[in-house]
Amino acid sequence: MSGMVTTEALRAFIARCYIAAGVPAADAATVAGLMAEADLIGADGHGVFRLPQYIRRIRAGGMNPRAVPRIVEERPAAALVDGDNGLGHLAVTLAAQTAIAKARSQGVAWCGVRMGNHAGPASLYARMPMAAGMIGLYLAVGSANHLPPWGGLELLLSTNPIAVAVPTEHEPPIVLDMATTVAAYGKVKVKAQRGESMPEGWMIDRLGQPLLDPKRANEGLLLPIGGYKGYGLALIFGLLAGTLNGAAMGSDVVDFNADDSSVTNTGQAILAIDIAAFGDPAAFRARVDALARELRGSQRLPGVDRIFLPGEQSHATRARRVAEGIPIPPPLRATLDGLAGELGVTPLFG
Repeated sequence: MSGMVTTEALRAFIARCYIAAGVPAADAATVAGLMAEADLIGADGHGVFRLPQYIRRIRAGGMNPRAVPRIVEERPAAALVDGDNGLGHLAVTLAAQTAIAKARSQGVAWCGVRMGNHAGPASLYARMPMAAGMIGLYLAVGSANHLPPWGGLELLLSTNPIAVAVPTEHEPPIVLDMATTVAAYGKVKVKAQRGESMPEGWMIDRLGQPLLDPKRANEGLLLPIGGYKGYGLALIFGLLAGTLNGAAMGSDVVDFNADDSSVTNTGQAILAIDIAAFGDPAAFRARVDALARELRGSQRLPGVDRIFLPGEQSHATRARRVAEGIPIPPPLRATLDGLAGELGVTPLFG
C-alpha cells in the first residue's frame, strides 16, 4: 500500500481533486504546487496530508472554492489582503507578492491577511521573498487553539508559528520555521494517523501529566517552547498576524479540525526586507555563508556528530525527495484513495 510518488504526480493529483471540488484550474495549480513543495521539504503534516480536510471544508461550505483575494488597505510599504475565505495559500501568496513588490521601492514592506484559511508550513511564504533575493519573515495565527495562557487551562491561543528565511551565496539558505509550541499540532495529527505515540514534552493532560497518545489530543494542552516565554511569543505573534488585521484571535478562533462549516477568518502576516537597502546583497550573502561555516565548524559536545543550522535538514530532504520521490505512508495512501473515489478522479497511484 505504501509507495513513493514524484513531485509532478503529486501536484497533478492535488490539482485534479481541487478542480473536482469546484476550484478554478489556475488556483488549483497554484495551491497544488505549494502543497507538493511542503511535502518536498519534509513538512509532512502540511502537504497532501491536509488535502482531505481542505476538500471537506469546501464541500461543507466552510471555505469558498472560487475566492478572489484582494488588497483592501494599502500604503507605500504596507497592505492588507482579504482572502475572501478561500484557500489560505492563495491569500498568503498575494500578500507575499505584494510585500516583495513594495520592498523593491521602499526597502521593506509588511502585508497582513484577514479572511484567510490554513495555508501550510510557514517557511513556504518566508521563502518567497528569499527567492527574490530578500529576507522574508512570516507569522500566522494557528487554525485551532491548543495552548492556554501560562498557568491556565482555557485554550485561548494556538501554535502561532514564525518563519524567517535568509539568502546565502553557496551555503544552504538559513530558514527558521517553528511553532511557539514544542510541537506543531500537525505533527500530532501525523502521529495519530500513523498509530505512533508522542514524545513526552509535547502535550500534558488537564492534571498536568504527560499525554502521549495523540488520539487523545483533544483532552490535552500543547506545551509552549521555553515555558512562559513561548506563551508570550504566541500572544505577540497572534496580535501581529491576527488582531492587527481584523482576523480571529483568542476565543474567536475556529477549530478547523472539528468544524468544517464555519468561516475561520485566519490571519497571517509577511515582511519582506530588500537587502540592497542596507548594502551590497552579494557581500551580505557572503557574510552569512562565513557565519554559517563558523557555526557549523565550531567545537561540538561529546557525541555530537554535526552542528546544523536552521533549514539545512529540510534543504537536504528536498534534494533527496526530488531525486527519489515523496513517501506516502500506507494510512495516508488509503485516505487519499478514498478521497479520489469520492471525487471521481484518478487516484494518486492510479
